[in-house]
Amino acid sequence: MSQSLQLPLERFNHWLHRQPDAIWLRQPVEGVWHDYSWRQVDDQARRLASALQALGCVPGERVALLAKNCAEWFISDLAIQHAGLISVPLYPLQAPEQIAYVLEHAGCKVILVGKLDEPDKLATGIAPHITRIAMPYPTMSAEHQWQALLAAHEPLPGTHLQHGEDLLSILYTSGTTGQPKGVMLSAHAMAYSAANATAEMKMTPQDQFFSYLPLSHAAERFLVEFNSLYCGASVAFVESLETFASDLRQVRPTVFFSVPRLWTRFQQGVLEKLPAQKLERLLRIPLLGRLVARKVRAGLGLDRARILVSGAAAISTGLLAWYQRLGMTICEGYGMTEHFAYGCFNRPGQVRFGTVGRPMPHLQLRIDDSGEILLRSETLMQGYYREPEKTEETLKDGWLHTGDRGQLDDAGYLRITGRVKDIFKTSKGKYVAPAPIEGEIAKSHWIEQVCLMGSNLDQPVALIELSPAARQQQCQSLDQSLAEHLSVLNQQLAPHERISHFYLVNEPWTVDNGCMTPTMKIRRNVLEARYTEVVARLPGDEVIVWED
Repeated sequence: MSQSLQLPLERFNHWLHRQPDAIWLRQPVEGVWHDYSWRQVDDQARRLASALQALGCVPGERVALLAKNCAEWFISDLAIQHAGLISVPLYPLQAPEQIAYVLEHAGCKVILVGKLDEPDKLATGIAPHITRIAMPYPTMSAEHQWQALLAAHEPLPGTHLQHGEDLLSILYTSGTTGQPKGVMLSAHAMAYSAANATAEMKMTPQDQFFSYLPLSHAAERFLVEFNSLYCGASVAFVESLETFASDLRQVRPTVFFSVPRLWTRFQQGVLEKLPAQKLERLLRIPLLGRLVARKVRAGLGLDRARILVSGAAAISTGLLAWYQRLGMTICEGYGMTEHFAYGCFNRPGQVRFGTVGRPMPHLQLRIDDSGEILLRSETLMQGYYREPEKTEETLKDGWLHTGDRGQLDDAGYLRITGRVKDIFKTSKGKYVAPAPIEGEIAKSHWIEQVCLMGSNLDQPVALIELSPAARQQQCQSLDQSLAEHLSVLNQQLAPHERISHFYLVNEPWTVDNGCMTPTMKIRRNVLEARYTEVVARLPGDEVIVWED
């Protein structure tokens, strides 16, 4: 495929000439949907590209993007490419200190800002010498406004000639520890990922995407922006958290990507209206069960979805089974920023729960002697920006050392068994891999998130964030249910893995309080630092302990 591979601007021009008036982007503003055809996107992107050049940006320079998902995010990305520049996406939930670090590290002179929850707070991370361009939404103060800037510049003529080896974007990892690293992705790597994925998944212009997870994250950018670009399908954006459910029901996407925490929240929303036992009874009745399942799917806005994806973190097999009962088979996948999320995937009709599927086409995968997953493909990063030492640690002899541990079954499906660095040693000198055990704990629908800790403890302890419904129900029956769940689980574990306590935390783990990354991964080091002293003093006669 690489010989005839179209790079992103070539692919955009393909659709511009083939279906210029077809709708590519759909943006709701105050409840009114605004549609953008390929021709209209092209006009705006070229005008913005002219403006960026007029502001003094020269090919090879970096331009930052700080905004929630919107049509203008895609338009800005195209404009940056047309001007021969390099995009640097920033997480809308990133702390000002990290924004300042990334902008300085990448050397950005211009930043495009859009919809943000706390724009004035985030603005403190943007140095005065960096020129701000404001998208047409309420945001921080800026030197230039989108509409006026585009009106003042004619569309940039011609098409910037992209080369496969050109650096297209620097994606800074959210970083579970330390400062984020800038992953350098070439035009060829990003194009190769999307071209192969859309062919493998048989995506077409008739598909419909729904964009709401941060576009600064490789998975959303790959699965939504680039896959829609390569298959010609339209993308609808969510307007806000408050309108999420109604926007999703109106769009009814055919391809939908979410993360485990949100799949759990969707489940909880269903069970609040239809309690678990009642739902189970209804589903057992043949004809009525099918009608109920169809109504639930329609209520979520996922009745047309033919590809449902979960990624970014492990999802409970119990949760997968629950959705499957409703006629929704979620395909879990695995990927990293360092290869533009082009990794392993459970294809529809070829799903094995508990695995992240088989490697995508032309991706080589092997497990080394230590159990670490190694990957090699044309989608690998060029390296970490300005960090050659870290690049050498990660890219060795053409192989990406992922830092994840895994196992391949007899059919080539990959099972993730944890992070190489997450394995801890108890005070008894025994090693414990937390990820598989956490997956078993999370099968309880009362549990939203779990973090197993046990370094230098006699036995591991599970820190647990309960679901909102469970937190409201603090009662003896809940304690009993969790204790029974713990007892059954411990019977399945090796003696050194058995869990001494479920410690139920009060404060939810969020990005704002530093317990999660912007991509919804738990920061183990933060949780361990926070709870080490408390866990060491847990009473021996209670197995379910609520935080005071």
